[in-house]
Amino acid sequence: MTSSFPLGPSADAERHPAHEGLRQLAANGLHSASAALARLAGHLAAPAARAAVPNPHLEFHAEAGAPEGALYLDGRLVGWVQGVTRL
Repeated sequence: MTSSFPLGPSADAERHPAHEGLRQLAANGLHSASAALARLAGHLAAPAARAAVPNPHLEFHAEAGAPEGALYLDGRLVGWVQGVTRL
């Protein structure tokens, strides 16, 4: 056997003044809790600060003993400048 429950207040039910105060108190409490949870969710969803990435350091070596026109980026050889032996 199944039974159904009314979704809203029945027509013959009276609202008691004491219940209205409790209902308002519960609504205010739930509203405050909802606002606090929304603020917490906003803080948790904020992207983390990214670490500072240093600018690349470009070097050119054209001195005795170094490969002529060698071009380095952050200490790694990336190529040579054709026809350049000095800056």
